[in-house]
Amino acid sequence: MMNPSGDIANQQARLIVISTALMLLIIVPVIILTLLFAWRYRKSNTSAPYEPDWDHSTRLELVIWGAPLLIIIALGLLTWITTHTLDPYRPLSRIDAERPLAPQVKPLVVEVVALDWKWLFIYPEQGIATVNELAAPVDVPIQFKITASNVMNSFYIPALAGQIYAMPSMETKLHAVINKAGEYDGFSANYSGAGFSHMRFKFHGLDQAGFDAWVQKAKADSGKLDRAEYLKLEQPSERDPARLIGSVEPNLFHAIVNRCVAANTVCMDQMMATDLNVKPGQQKAE
Repeated sequence: MMNPSGDIANQQARLIVISTALMLLIIVPVIILTLLFAWRYRKSNTSAPYEPDWDHSTRLELVIWGAPLLIIIALGLLTWITTHTLDPYRPLSRIDAERPLAPQVKPLVVEVVALDWKWLFIYPEQGIATVNELAAPVDVPIQFKITASNVMNSFYIPALAGQIYAMPSMETKLHAVINKAGEYDGFSANYSGAGFSHMRFKFHGLDQAGFDAWVQKAKADSGKLDRAEYLKLEQPSERDPARLIGSVEPNLFHAIVNRCVAANTVCMDQMMATDLNVKPGQQKAE
């Protein structure tokens, strides 16, 4: 986590280091002075000055209140700036500290579904899906669309970016980029039941040629993820092996988010739109 390979995670790690260093500027002197005062003004030290009527020192008050105030201001500014810069919903503006993102670069879209207890990844533009395996080309921005089938989980790849919750009936987002080729660990960082401990996957950072070959390998698989197969996959299971699925039914992720994968089920967005149109007076009353 503190030596990541993705630019977003690298900025987050640097933020942790800077924040810790700023706080230690107060904590370390306070600890040292506490021990020093306890030693110097111990009962057996008769040479220490005894001033029972002392009650004020302007210089001491300035140090006691001024130093923490400056630290708080610095932390506040740092938090304000990085909260907006590292907003997971914010599209990337750079590949790394030295390379801005060209306007014409299109992000890789990955739809993430947290199941019990495994991960489903859908690549809508490539028309493939995977279970417990994720891949992306190096230095290409990734746009994750994240949801869950049943229980809230947390999508987390420490080397890539911070954790983002996966919640049923909701779509959260994460923008990130991997800058070094390699194999990285991903897992759920939110307890979700009996199989939580094994809810892990591998994230492969590949060069463009390697990613294209990985996509072609997936397309060569004869499996198809349609609604019927998804309902089978959705059933709770543990220690599922990683596998590739050659094709995916269009708009499956939309149906998962809106809880209308099963036949004869009304999608939540359609239900809400119908309710809004049928009951306009209620909206005005609210």
